[in-house]
Amino acid sequence: MAVDCPRCGLKTPRFLDLCRNDGYKLWPSSYAASAAFKAWRDADPARAAASRYDMEIPQHVENVVDFDAKARELGIHMPPPSRWPFVICAGALFLSLAAIPFATEVRITLAVVGGLIFLIGVVGWVLVEDVQMYPAESADGGEVHH
Repeated sequence: MAVDCPRCGLKTPRFLDLCRNDGYKLWPSSYAASAAFKAWRDADPARAAASRYDMEIPQHVENVVDFDAKARELGIHMPPPSRWPFVICAGALFLSLAAIPFATEVRITLAVVGGLIFLIGVVGWVLVEDVQMYPAESADGGEVHH
């Protein structure tokens, strides 16, 4: 879609009436350039996404990135997905609600419930997830400790 300007020799969009680089008039009028572009675009359905200002026909490229593979390639450790942080946040919510000046019984209840939920989340994330992520080595193939 780009052409060389007859005056400066640099690439410029084909269907603009003036060269982008030096202002040389490529088409007799903007209307003629627009009509030529519309006729060119309508001649082929693959050109439907093209614009008068494009230097080349746009190509639809699906950018799919596997971030886990990219992280392994770069040597970055990515932990497996976990739901335990949400449990920890729920516990922190109840603990923070206990700081609001409600009645004493309500504050103590919120603090106890929030503390239990928070501890369950921490234990689940640290112990359960950690054991699943790093299983213990079996004694069959390992070194014997004396």
